[in-house]
Amino acid sequence: MAEHYANLIGGRWRKGERFHENRNPSDVSDLIGLYAQAGADDVDEAVAAGRAAMPAWRAIGLEQRQAIVNRIGNELMERSAELGELLSREEGKPLAEGRGEVFRAGQFFTYYAAEVLRQLGENADSVRAGIEIDMRREPMGLVAVVSPWNFPTATASWKIAPALAYGNAVIWKPANETPASAWALAEIIHRAGLPEGTFQLLMGPGAVVGNGLAGHPGVDAITFTGSYEVGREVAVTAAAKLTKFQLELGSKNALLVMDDADIDLAVAAAIGGGYSGTGQKCTSSSRLVVQENIHDAFVEKLAAAVGGLKVGHALADGTQVGPVVSERQLTANLDWMDRARAAGAEVAVGGERLQLAHDGFYMAPALLTGTTNAMAFNREEMFAPIAAVQKVGCYEEGLAVVNDTRFGLVAGIFTRSLARASHFRRHAETGCVTVNLPTAGTDYHVPFGGRKDSSFGSREQGRSAAEFYTQVKTAYIRAGEPE
Repeated sequence: MAEHYANLIGGRWRKGERFHENRNPSDVSDLIGLYAQAGADDVDEAVAAGRAAMPAWRAIGLEQRQAIVNRIGNELMERSAELGELLSREEGKPLAEGRGEVFRAGQFFTYYAAEVLRQLGENADSVRAGIEIDMRREPMGLVAVVSPWNFPTATASWKIAPALAYGNAVIWKPANETPASAWALAEIIHRAGLPEGTFQLLMGPGAVVGNGLAGHPGVDAITFTGSYEVGREVAVTAAAKLTKFQLELGSKNALLVMDDADIDLAVAAAIGGGYSGTGQKCTSSSRLVVQENIHDAFVEKLAAAVGGLKVGHALADGTQVGPVVSERQLTANLDWMDRARAAGAEVAVGGERLQLAHDGFYMAPALLTGTTNAMAFNREEMFAPIAAVQKVGCYEEGLAVVNDTRFGLVAGIFTRSLARASHFRRHAETGCVTVNLPTAGTDYHVPFGGRKDSSFGSREQGRSAAEFYTQVKTAYIRAGEPE
């Protein structure tokens, strides 16, 4: 019998009446568990519990709060092998990536545990005599966290950790595709010593739980990572009641490879940026913009590398590319391949569904050539192990192609020219830029976020997180003269 996993509401685990089947995309015969599905009444109850818990969490001593947040991070890192295997089992990324993600999630918590004691305010003299001004940050209140399935532990952690560190109560709605990782993280947080109701887990459909939180008058702020379309719905719902919101949405990242680049290094970056995590990353480099003098040599080497990637069960030794997360995602990926062929793109390698020893959602990593920015797959986010090469004549044309997109998360360049690299860093219309590095891969202590349709609101990660999870209070004080 499959084990049933409950939601966490008001400090108690609640199973409810509805459950979601969670199956392994590497082997669909592997039923990981049955996960409770929250309803509208659960949302109301969780909001009430969260608001009731806020005074106790705000009043707790800073060293105690730091210790609690640090405890969560340390346990994640200590159990990264175990929990990383669970993550890979349900999401499909290779085991090394799953373990690495959980360890990084732990680092988010230990980083923000340290930030608990760095919350310094400011002061100033008034323009009026005898008045002093004190400016400090206070918690937003009750924060709703809506996180995606592609980084089920890391993305959630870089939202939950600062929210708790800055004194907020949290209700977390994870993606239904990866509830096992969510439940495991929630169980660790639950045992860390928070006042009951400070942190709650509501698994369930986005239309019920996500929309319910976005539109609830008791929620003070909502942070969302997911698709552009769903993000717009969250924004509209939250804005209708003037709830603070933060959105990390789609992307269509480009890697510009110049004729003076180290081709082998650029090919390795294209593999790491385009195909790790089965291409299911918001930072994935799905557009490869290559200068014409080296185009053929680059494509030849990259096609050979893509064709040599080992596709297999996420937990198997040597697997470099696991399955995609679901049948629906696989169907969408294969449809993109059909559309690419119809648009006139050439398939250099891959793109077909694979039948392996286990019944899973496997796809051969694909490389498209002869493409242009006018083709739909170069305009829209695919979340697939598919990269498309575009040929350009010079740096100026390459930069124009890189910027010709409604998204603006990450852009990268490979070049030995300091002048080109410096110009690109300043003129790429993205929130993040990489030079001689893959587009995928960011640090936790600096800001992360995009421009255009990729992001809305203040940056995530690092000290920039305080902009979203806190609000500024300015106090004017007339102390008077001492007697």
